[in-house]
Amino acid sequence: MQNKATTTSAPEVNLKTLIRRPDCFIAYGFGSGLAPKAPGTFGTLVALPIYWLIQDWSLLAYLSFVLVAFIAGIWLCQRTVDWLQQDDPSGVVWDEVVGYLVAMMFAPGGWQWMLAGFVLFRVFDIAKPWPVSVADKKVHGGFGVMLDDVIAGLMAAASLGLIQFYWP
Repeated sequence: MQNKATTTSAPEVNLKTLIRRPDCFIAYGFGSGLAPKAPGTFGTLVALPIYWLIQDWSLLAYLSFVLVAFIAGIWLCQRTVDWLQQDDPSGVVWDEVVGYLVAMMFAPGGWQWMLAGFVLFRVFDIAKPWPVSVADKKVHGGFGVMLDDVIAGLMAAASLGLIQFYWP
């Protein structure tokens, strides 16, 4: 009698499977993470209308929203990581949404600043300079998925602050 090894493979991810798993649907940026190329960039695009809606909130309300989105993101990303049996699936883009919101915390209003924040956040997220790279390599699970993007967002926020200071 032959012994059959049981193997588990990651599930196929498509819009149909995501809709059946609302937690993973959100982690996939409402489906934007399914983009065949540059899912992180498409995920960051999802953040633009969210930012547009909350940009005029008080600083306390804005930061509270971002904190809740971050904490929820840890759970959402962990659930998706567990489901897919992958450490940091490229289609999980809720971290990009939160990272962009972090980048825009102190930015002035206007589409130019939204665009500058988008570009700066994507540069830091893609290039992964220190300390983004350390968080990306050393911290795992849902917290790790979220942390490197929050750090990239903080770096983009600092860059936006410098731009605003030197080029008002």
